[in-house]
Amino acid sequence: MNRSNTASTTPNPALIAALRARLPDARVITDELRRLSWGSDASFYRMLPQVVVVAEDEADVAHVLQVARRHQMHLTFRAAGTSLSGQAVSDGILVLLGDGFATYAQDDGALSVRLGPGMIGAEVNRRLAPLGRKIGPDPASIATCKIGGIAANNASGMCCGTSQNSYRTLRAMRVMLADGALLDSADPLSVAAFQASHGALLSTLAQLGRETRANLALAALIRRKYKIKNTTGYSLNALVDFDDPIDILCHLMIGSEGTLGFISSITYDTVPEHRHKASALVFFADIGGACAAVLALKPLAVSAVELLDRAALRSVENKAGLPPMLRQLDTGAAALLIEVRGGDEAALERGVAAALAALQAFDTIEPARFSGDPAQCDIYWNVRKGIFPSVGAMRATGTTVIIEDVAFPLDSLAAATLDLQALLRQYAYHEAVIFGHALEGNLHFVFTQDFGQAQEVQRYRRLMEALCDLVVNKYHGSLKAEHGTGRNMAPFVELEWGREATALMYRIKQSFDPAGLLNPGVILNDNPTAHLEHLKPLPSASALVDKCIECGFCEPKCPSHQLTLSPRQRIIAWREMSRRELAGEAPGKLAEDYVYMGLGTCAGCSLCASACPVGIDTGALVRDLRGRRHSGAARRIGRWSGDHFGAVALLARLGLRLGHGAAGIVGERTLATVSGGAWRRSMPRAAAKVTQHAPGPGEPVVYFPSCASRIFGPDQAGETPLPEVIQTLLQRAGYAPRLPRGVEQLCCGQMLASKGMTEQADASAMRLEAALAEASENGRYRIVTDASACTLRLQQKMAGRLSVSDFHEFAHDALLPKLSLVKQAGPIALHINCSVQKSGSDKKLRAVMSACAEQIVQPASVGCCGFGGDLGFAAPELNRHALRKIEAELPAGCGCGVSTNRTCEIGLSSETGRPYRSIAWLLELCSRPAGHVSLPA
Repeated sequence: MNRSNTASTTPNPALIAALRARLPDARVITDELRRLSWGSDASFYRMLPQVVVVAEDEADVAHVLQVARRHQMHLTFRAAGTSLSGQAVSDGILVLLGDGFATYAQDDGALSVRLGPGMIGAEVNRRLAPLGRKIGPDPASIATCKIGGIAANNASGMCCGTSQNSYRTLRAMRVMLADGALLDSADPLSVAAFQASHGALLSTLAQLGRETRANLALAALIRRKYKIKNTTGYSLNALVDFDDPIDILCHLMIGSEGTLGFISSITYDTVPEHRHKASALVFFADIGGACAAVLALKPLAVSAVELLDRAALRSVENKAGLPPMLRQLDTGAAALLIEVRGGDEAALERGVAAALAALQAFDTIEPARFSGDPAQCDIYWNVRKGIFPSVGAMRATGTTVIIEDVAFPLDSLAAATLDLQALLRQYAYHEAVIFGHALEGNLHFVFTQDFGQAQEVQRYRRLMEALCDLVVNKYHGSLKAEHGTGRNMAPFVELEWGREATALMYRIKQSFDPAGLLNPGVILNDNPTAHLEHLKPLPSASALVDKCIECGFCEPKCPSHQLTLSPRQRIIAWREMSRRELAGEAPGKLAEDYVYMGLGTCAGCSLCASACPVGIDTGALVRDLRGRRHSGAARRIGRWSGDHFGAVALLARLGLRLGHGAAGIVGERTLATVSGGAWRRSMPRAAAKVTQHAPGPGEPVVYFPSCASRIFGPDQAGETPLPEVIQTLLQRAGYAPRLPRGVEQLCCGQMLASKGMTEQADASAMRLEAALAEASENGRYRIVTDASACTLRLQQKMAGRLSVSDFHEFAHDALLPKLSLVKQAGPIALHINCSVQKSGSDKKLRAVMSACAEQIVQPASVGCCGFGGDLGFAAPELNRHALRKIEAELPAGCGCGVSTNRTCEIGLSSETGRPYRSIAWLLELCSRPAGHVSLPA
């Protein structure tokens, strides 16, 4: 029953040629590795597209649509691929949104915002936040999902409800239909042209609206079903809410999952973002009491009420910050997580008082208490958000984690929740947890499922059939409240809506897309077992990543995403290669391409783990796989390099001197071309040998100059080397710097570790630890180093034995109180590199920066710079791709930048044309006794 979802298909050569007639080869992707990798979304479905196309503008989309019509090939539009119901996969043409669709424009003082479908939702809210506004939809995936997916799925969330979703906050839309026609509902000329060219479609929509409104029973059904959250089928409420066919068309596009057309731009009315918030976690003895309290809270000015059953609470009960009594709750207990917001403190206090008054009518296990402490509120909400991944992390290898999404009339919520719990027990889903947006009667339930065994697939089938009967026939609820119909619920649309309403949906689909080219099988599907086909295999591949649920939350953090592969895609591909190996199948070109795309362009920054719901570090997998590829000779070279690092550094410095000599003859551009990009613009000079400053008074501080600062000197001749700058600063603050003995031979092993040479890297770290122990008198004196990546490695390797501070941490704690600073006017760019982000020391770095500069620019588009230690010399395209958006965020007057990692600074200098230096350089400049000194170019 489960159709093949991993077998390779050969792309149609004529189709590919037609696509490449307008699109660059690099944006028409035909290799099996990337087609496979793009063939999964966050759901439990997988399909292998014939071709993946990256569209950057409307002209690209029009071209793809034209080719699809000519070749009768269906297509699917994909934004971030966080879809949970299988609506972002295809076995035809998969169209990805490129950077060109990440557009943003505010109107009316941010009361509305016009957005391209490629904008990430959280980025929109970040820009609106200073104006006290946000977009209405607030899905849990907002840090990853894009506006195109939010609108196409009518995604909502915890605070959005039914009043602030895309349907309700839509102001205008620019949409392209399957025939290539374009409508901008905000442009009278576009509307007039569309009326002239597509009068028949508009007449049909107007007629469907009149018929629906005249059919009192059908109209009443539609209105009733949209009193609660509902994303099952098309947005039929458009036919009863509007009579203008343009309005009907635009609102039908909301929630249509790319089956009616392509939304190339959408204008939202924004909503207030109140900064004053308070939250309470309130416990009840049973579900009934909790749901009765929800009914009492519904009329109040309450922003969110989340229901958590006992199983959901049990999955997170050991999280820090939660009351210990949670672990003693009875089996039937439940909790409400309540948030109140206000435009000011007085409004917040009134809201909290009203909520507390309402709760007094109910027996709670403990009295309700609201907290306005942001840290405590974050604990509550992070715990709520952690329920889904907590279940995912506990599942057996080879199983997938499924999150279903239903809604009930609010007055039935208690009984429906109890029935749902019983249903899950009946089908032996004993690990299942239930939680949801209680104010809207919206419940999510999470369980684990093995799709590798036929009997398990049948168990899932029986559960779904029983669930549909429960939701529709007993409680008249929604089978999909906010996750979209997708493939998952398409066979059950008629069960929920009935024959008449479903026939109306088919008429809508036929009117927009008569050839059925747009995302077939999604929303409407005549195949009763469609939800059991194209199921995603999740074979065991590595203990490092087996818990991955392929949600895609990691992707915005990854510098190689959309250059080669993202962390999710590296795991998808490695799983498939592991499956083939176990099955005795040849990996084919998949394995060959993975060497570069999977391993050769991974920065190894591990920022993916910080966004992963289950904490998976794909960088660790890559390092492991790199290590497996090393031959005995390579390992011997790695061992020699660690044992003779002084010679390695000497050779590297010699190479820099020769490179500068060659650049002086042939020019930097020519040398960069000849070297395959390894020679970078603004390549630093070779460093001079590090020398110990003359001993002086003051408390000793052990300073270990990192390998990078001992190899790469200043960008310009005549500048002071970093080790000299730091020693000068330490002495200026009254400290006596001392270097570890044999410093030129020492290395923390980070370079070897990034290549998967763990044994050799650890040997280097042990030698360094011995030298640092000696110099610090076994930790009596503080130890400081000047490269964040090295610091983080040493902190991890020497934890419990020696304490090491990154320079900016030491500067914050020990130097700022002792130095007199003159701030620079700026603007100065700040890059917070991966290691600082992972160590959580970014606040200290910002504090040091704020002490030194009046105006700081931190480009929001840059996370990892993509240099990846020395990878930036071997794969400069990764650094270029990671920083492709930075120039637009650096103001014209920003002439320089700072960071805390020398190699990152090299890449940033090369790609921006502005010198980036260590934060130590800026601190030294601002603390010079002579007073204010202007920033050098």
